[in-house]
Amino acid sequence: MISQELLAILVCPHCKTKVELFEERWLICQNPDCHRKYPIKDSIPVMLIEEGTKWKDTDTADLPDPQSLRF
Repeated sequence: MISQELLAILVCPHCKTKVELFEERWLICQNPDCHRKYPIKDSIPVMLIEEGTKWKDTDTADLPDPQSLRF
């Protein structure tokens, strides 16, 4: 689980816009031009631009369980 304190300071590493928690499993950039999605695996946000870019065009309903992802 991501603490509210951490969530308050996290931003997208690509565009520096705030991210929003989605289903306790993903962080989604709130910039409509960016909209990268970053997985949370084992309670650790994977805030790598390359990882967020992989999921940029994936609908939130189609995002996989981050625990099944390999990095």
